[in-house]
Parts: sequence; C-alpha cells; structure tokens
Amino acid sequence: FPAECSGCGPGYRSPLDAMKGPRERIVYLPCIYRSTAVQKPDYLATVDIDPESPTYCQTVEPIDLYWKCGLANPHTSHCLASGQVMISCMGEPAGGGKGGFVLLDGETFEVVGNWEHPGEAAPFGYDFWYQPRHNVMISTEWGAPKALVHGFNPAHVKEGLYGSALHVWDWTTHRKLQTLDLGEDGAIPLEVRFLHRPDATEGYVGCALRGCVFRFYRTPKGDWAAEKVIRVPSKKVEGWMLPEIPGLITDILLSLDDRFLYFSNWLHGDIRQYDITDRRNPRLVGQVFLGGSIIRDGPVKVLEDPEKQEQPAPCIIKGKRVPGGPQMLQLSLDGQRLYVTTSLFSGWDKQFYPDMMREGSVMMRIDVDAERGGLSLNRDFLVDFGQEPDGPALAHELRYPGGDCTSDIWV
Repeated sequence: FPAECSGCGPGYRSPLDAMKGPRERIVYLPCIYRSTAVQKPDYLATVDIDPESPTYCQTVEPIDLYWKCGLANPHTSHCLASGQVMISCMGEPAGGGKGGFVLLDGETFEVVGNWEHPGEAAPFGYDFWYQPRHNVMISTEWGAPKALVHGFNPAHVKEGLYGSALHVWDWTTHRKLQTLDLGEDGAIPLEVRFLHRPDATEGYVGCALRGCVFRFYRTPKGDWAAEKVIRVPSKKVEGWMLPEIPGLITDILLSLDDRFLYFSNWLHGDIRQYDITDRRNPRLVGQVFLGGSIIRDGPVKVLEDPEKQEQPAPCIIKGKRVPGGPQMLQLSLDGQRLYVTTSLFSGWDKQFYPDMMREGSVMMRIDVDAERGGLSLNRDFLVDFGQEPDGPALAHELRYPGGDCTSDIWV
C-alpha cells in the first residue's frame, strides 16, 4: 500500500479540505498480547479497509513494537511542527501515577527527553491535545498504572488512585497554567478533543466513570473553565459487580467539520452521535448497540433504566457473536464511516469481558448519516483478531497513514 500525498508535504490545508480527501484504504492499530495467554510481543497491525481490494477486512504486514522512554505506560502520540513526536505517559516505572510527556526525534525515533519541566508532571496522565494558535495544551488523567493493571476496584477511586482533572499547559514554555477539577461527575477524564477549527477555543472531554462529557473553553478573562453538557445515566442492575452499571465513556471524537460528536459506552455497549452545532447543548441524533454488558441473553438484568431503553440483543456479524463492547473509534475523513474496536485495557478486558480475552477483539464498521444524523451497523464488515497467526489479540486504537480526525492538528 504506497503512501500518497500531494504538494510539499502530507496533510490538508484545513479540516474542511480534509473531508474532500480520498477514501481511506488501510488503517493501523496496535494489537496487545500483554496479560493474555499468548506469550508474544505486542504488534502493529495493518488492516485493509478498501472494499475493492482482494484482502478487504484482512490483517496484513504485522510489525513488532518496542517502546523505550524515561516514563512508563506511554499512551497518546502527536506529531509536532518541529518534526518531533510527543507521547503522553500514564505513570512512572514503579506503577505510580505521573502525567509526563516524552519527545522523540521524528527521523530516528530516539528519545530526546521530557517535554515538561522537571518536577512539573501532572499527578496522572492519559491523553492530550494542543491548539498552537492559542498557545495551549490540555491533558487528561486516567489513574495510577498499579491500580489499573489488575482491573477496576471502586475502592481505588476513594483512595485517590484515579484522576478527575484537566491540566492546562502553556504550549511554548511547557509550564502548567491551570488545573480544572471536574468533580465526581468528571472522574476518569480520558479522551480530549479540541474543535478542529484552529482558531477555536473550546473542546470536549469524555469522563468515563459517571458517563459524562464536559465542554472546556477559554473564558473572557483568558483563563479556562469546564461545564458538563452530556450525561449518560447509570442503570440499576442485578448480576453485575455493582448495583449500578455506568456507560463508561472510553473514546470520543469530532467530525472534521465540527458538527458531530461521537462516543462509545464500553459497558452499556452503544455508540452515540450528537449534533454539537449548539456547542453547549449537544443533541442526540444517532445510537447503535454493539454488544456490551447488558445484552438481553447475558447474566446482567436491568432493573431500572432512566432512559427506558430495552436491553439490546447480542451483536452478531457474519455468524460471529461480538465479545466485549465498542471502544476505540475512528471516523472517515468525509464523516460517512465510523470504525470501532472492542479492547480497552487487558486488565479491564479480563475483568469485564473474559470471552474477549479468549476469543480476541474485533473491528467493526458503522455507516453514518452525515447530513441528518444516524448510525447503522454494516454487517458485511468484520475483522476478527481471534484469527491472528499467533493467537487471539486485543486490537486497540485506529489510525490512518495519511492523518485522521483523532491525530491531525491544524496550525
């Protein structure tokens, strides 16, 4: 699959120009063996998503991954205008929380050093997004890796091992300017997205534990604030580890025209599409269930649902019953196709979806109505990572080789 670009370099002049780009042909995604029965290194998979290709829906060309950095548990990577690559980290080698950032040389991928100043790392780390025109970066928090690795323990939240804050950084000086405490409803803020329009001074963050989305924004005074704009209510259940089951928002993204917001509820098992034309009042316009923990023939019974939805049927594609729930998302440049994988983190996969540990995760495609809103499962597309040559794998984040709406930042 040759790389293609035009002009003097990769990328597009604006987000709206990117929406007119060619259709996606391949997607990259890391596949995880850590904490599974397969004693092999994690690897990067290349998946053919071109319907006209003879290897459509197949994995091709796996590549081993080896990360070396001063911090531990690297997560999000972004390319910088300097040519360097910046990676957020979740902790330090002993397993404690530490939200620092590593810089890599963009040519050799050798470690250059830390982005933040000594002693100024955040208490926890996870995702980040920067907006160069406004000299700002926002970073998020998950929790201490030693608390995550064996699954979720509610007591660890009370013990302060999980985060609930956004951190605002000066992009030029690398100094931390503000910490926005989101409170209980903002516990475990994971994926953060500025609007794609480069002069925008607002964005959204998905907060997993209470199923909330917060809008963050620059105030007239020049500092930053946040407000809750979406809440997915927990459902009262029996047959689960707790009396209530949260949606657990694990990924969010914005269409390149900044019109729609999408997020996945990993435990409830649905993906939602919101019209965010009114930035402070998102409007639900699409929803589709793809498995999850409350399927109607499973062990969990919903006793009370504030949204009054029926328990969904299991998700079956090409005769394969999908294990797990929707997790990582990637949208086509034109906004008409949404790709999704099902693995979150091997320790949590093992706790909540043991079938996925045995069978491997999957990759699915959702067809999107990008005009009026609406989501529908494409039942002709399925990539089953349970069929990998070295054994079932846990596929995670999705990236296009030429850039996409979760990695490209316009300056």
